[in-house]
Amino acid sequence: MKKAIFPGSFDPFTRGHEAIVRRGLQLFDRIVIAIGVNTEKQYMFSPEERLRLALDFFPDEPRIEALTYSDMTVDLCHRLGASFILRGIRNEKDLIYEQTIAAVNHTLDPSIETVILLADIEHQDISSTLERERLAHPQTDPHQQH
Repeated sequence: MKKAIFPGSFDPFTRGHEAIVRRGLQLFDRIVIAIGVNTEKQYMFSPEERLRLALDFFPDEPRIEALTYSDMTVDLCHRLGASFILRGIRNEKDLIYEQTIAAVNHTLDPSIETVILLADIEHQDISSTLERERLAHPQTDPHQQH
């Protein structure tokens, strides 16, 4: 069975993340959405909320599971018996970052392969950062009286 880990902070999980996971299901038998927890980082959503938000995208997909973790992604792969790390990229900045992370993971365990999918055009402008900004500053209804 081909199992992939889809790691990230997912603060919050977005339609872009969903699209990568759904496309990944064409390549893998199971995908584990691995929500990273870093105690030195401030998140908008708790780990439990990020877990629920991610799973809400896939209510009827038994091949997807989600969990939180706080160690190295390669170590998580070992624990779960996953041979692949699934990642998505939107642009050249993401590519450079992902190449660096993939190289580190390859050094730690050459048997774990990183698979990178390019974001669909309609999802290239979606990011968790922008989604947090939108949630923090909802637009006022122009028809609303002050």
